[in-house]
Amino acid sequence: MKVVDVRFGHHRASDTVIGFDDPTPSLSWRVQDAPADWHPTQARIEVTDQAGIAHVHEIDDADGVHVPWPATPLASLEHATVRIGVPDTDDTWSAWSDPVTVECGLLDKTDWHAVPVTPVPSVGREDPAPVLTRRFTVGPDARDARLTLTAGGILIAYIDGQRVGHDELAPGWTEYDKRITASTHDVTDMLTPGEHEIAVLLGNGWWRGNLTWAMRTNVYGDDLWLLADLRWTDADGAHVLGTDETWTWRQSNILANDLYQGQDTDTRRPLLGKPDDEQTVRVLPMPEARIVPQTAPSARIIDELPAREIITTPSGRTIIDFGQNATGWVRLTVRGGKAGDTVTLRHAEVLEHGELGVRPLRNAKAVDTFILDGSPEQVLEPQLTQHGFRYVEIQGVTELALEDATLRVLSADMDRLARFDCSDPQVNRLFLNAVWSTIGNFITIPTDCPQRDERLGWTGDIAVYAPTATRLMDCGGFLASWLTDVESDRGDNGGIPVVVPQVLDGPQLTCGWGDAAVLVPWAIYETTGDTRILADNIAMMDAFIDGVEELTDGTHIWAGGFQFGDWLDPTAPPDNPGGSKANPDVVATAYFAHSTRLVARAHEALNDREGSHRYARLADEIARAFRDEYVTAGGRVLSDCASVYAMAIVWDLLEPGRQFTGAADRLADIVRTTAFRVSTGFLGTPLVCPALAKSGHMDLAMRLLLERGCPSWLYPVTMGATTVWERWDSMLPNGDINPGEMTSFNHYALGAIAGWLISGVAGLSIIEPGYRKVGFAPQPTGDLSHATASQTTPYGTIDTAWRLENDTMSATIILPAGVTAEVTLPDGTHATVGHGTHTWTVPFTRPEHHVATIRDLIDDKPLFDELRDALRQCGNPMYAGDDADVVFAGNAKAYLDDPIGELPTVASARGYCPMPDLIVSAADRFMAEHHL
Repeated sequence: MKVVDVRFGHHRASDTVIGFDDPTPSLSWRVQDAPADWHPTQARIEVTDQAGIAHVHEIDDADGVHVPWPATPLASLEHATVRIGVPDTDDTWSAWSDPVTVECGLLDKTDWHAVPVTPVPSVGREDPAPVLTRRFTVGPDARDARLTLTAGGILIAYIDGQRVGHDELAPGWTEYDKRITASTHDVTDMLTPGEHEIAVLLGNGWWRGNLTWAMRTNVYGDDLWLLADLRWTDADGAHVLGTDETWTWRQSNILANDLYQGQDTDTRRPLLGKPDDEQTVRVLPMPEARIVPQTAPSARIIDELPAREIITTPSGRTIIDFGQNATGWVRLTVRGGKAGDTVTLRHAEVLEHGELGVRPLRNAKAVDTFILDGSPEQVLEPQLTQHGFRYVEIQGVTELALEDATLRVLSADMDRLARFDCSDPQVNRLFLNAVWSTIGNFITIPTDCPQRDERLGWTGDIAVYAPTATRLMDCGGFLASWLTDVESDRGDNGGIPVVVPQVLDGPQLTCGWGDAAVLVPWAIYETTGDTRILADNIAMMDAFIDGVEELTDGTHIWAGGFQFGDWLDPTAPPDNPGGSKANPDVVATAYFAHSTRLVARAHEALNDREGSHRYARLADEIARAFRDEYVTAGGRVLSDCASVYAMAIVWDLLEPGRQFTGAADRLADIVRTTAFRVSTGFLGTPLVCPALAKSGHMDLAMRLLLERGCPSWLYPVTMGATTVWERWDSMLPNGDINPGEMTSFNHYALGAIAGWLISGVAGLSIIEPGYRKVGFAPQPTGDLSHATASQTTPYGTIDTAWRLENDTMSATIILPAGVTAEVTLPDGTHATVGHGTHTWTVPFTRPEHHVATIRDLIDDKPLFDELRDALRQCGNPMYAGDDADVVFAGNAKAYLDDPIGELPTVASARGYCPMPDLIVSAADRFMAEHHL
């Protein structure tokens, strides 16, 4: 038995973590090769301080997940080394884990030996990007060299022309008026004896570049500035070199830079400028905002994608297809260009009728230009911008080969946690699309999209997606960092802005979007088991619920006021994305009840019994008010659409018995009579399949998942999508881009279904936070013959698989030490198992379909597909086109209980349509062929 993967906070396992943000880092670890009956109980934690003195701390109730720091808090730039041991079943202790070291960054502004500096004269937003420089001398035997940096703008640091670290767009986007983050780098290996130069390239970034569709500029300030603190020790003693009036600046070769618009570069000049062009700087006051070590993983190049195809468009333009919609930029090799020639790269996510589809970018130009220097071969690449694209149009290059272009993928440096595979390749692609949309939108904050003139931290998008995101990617630290800014923007009434950082309206109480104050912290806690996330955010969580409760004036009904509602309901017109079927008051009150219940559970997790009881009572009262106001005794919910039923079912807002059953049956019929097309928007979509499965309609959930008509999850996949779209029909079947003004092809919210692919289709659910206890309940239905999932957890990786063969189902789950599973199989088998490999083979009988009613016919997929084809071919224009099943299902709404003999009457709308005889004849033939 051995202890491995010791981790600090939400950082990945590493020998050394530098620039840590917390003086008391939590500790996590995993146990390998544990005996069959081993359970985590205690731990020994050895902490060796900076002076080399070791202290061993024995910890009771240590399960290896975010165990509190047992030693004295660390100071700025102080380090400590940790080893972990755990007890075996025979009262012996394991060997110590390999040592790992954590070192804090500069924890407070007072710890900096530097002041911000800015160029003189001032460098404008449209001027060439400045490079701030300082020369210095290093003696022999340099050690412990640390460079800590932040900026008003974005930065890339170099020492002697060699890049420091791998961070991109540093220091990222935070609520700059309140919190600015800094990164610390170990530069010891770069400080050889002798003369050196540090040079830091500054770009506009979010500080003063374009923001929002209003193209706001200079939002946070007019001047770029740099704050840098370099410390090292050599044979001559300890040294500190900070930004001050002795620094200089010069122009880089980047003529213009903007995150939306792109970058213009003159490669005839040196990237870091000419030393003889240096000018002075002036000192600025320290920002009023806190300056703290970076908590989110840095944005980095995480992958490189080769070009897949070179396309000549109908208009004669040259376009490269990388085969994957992603976020980042292109590295392009150009040969034989003349000095002064210009190469232009235009980026877009899709082609529209063979040409670059740039209309969805709106005001964002997404264009990079390079003036060539005449070298026989040049490698071109921007540094101070970012694009969302799959296709790039290239101008100014005469000879272009596939190997000349690479898409450099930019994202926060997070580990992928989940994998999924099943017998349907398009479902597998859907899962990957959600992964890619997470990668592309989790750069420095969770954005809605990475390509157009927006790219904002919309709270509603991440509110519904966080439970999926935290399963797919190790993004707990990333989202926790963003939540710090959400909390700082909280209003007096408990509301939060609809985007954070706040560059639109101020804080407000809005359903779904405001619920991010509760739903995001809870999602992180549920997947990581880190109670500190709850402790850090519980005041915000409480304030939101208290604010809404005050708004209801004691009725517990959240009614009136502005709401986005079930945004982008597929029946809403393109120019009115908020025009959903779901009544906004019903939706708001349902969310109010759900979030209140989660706040009660958060207080329970924090051992606050009084708070837990208070919010649990309130949640019960809200649910009761919801039922009294919006639900009939038989389970009909006001506005009678899939979203409201799904919310009521999944969140336990209904009375058991008749009310629950009635609502479940009504949801099932809504799904049937929309012919298994998706009929929900942002807020309802993640809940429909779980609601169907919970209420005994897993077969219908799978029909909904596997539908390929529009709107559906798989329709974009059939259209070649490689990321999740903002609209179900961002690309229309005829190849036109949706005419709506908001049409992104990389928007993760509707990809929340990926979480259910793991929990519902693969059958692996979370029962206790951190995956301490999981459920494994495969429910094979529909056309899938197998499904597998792999989920990395704080304890290790869980693998599951099920497969149907003839009349049996085999199921396997592999659990790491520290995790138990409640297993439920289709034959009624129940088991509780611990770590190790567990396999079952049980009988499986597919249900027989007896078609007695119209509802039975719709439930029989092969038969319903044949009916669709028969009606499509009957010659009646009502059933022409690809949606004959939708038309029939709509006609059948009021007649689901009618006997199957009424099929001709139902299909022909009881004769109230042109040429009903064509339909009746086709239905009669269909019934005769199938002996109905």
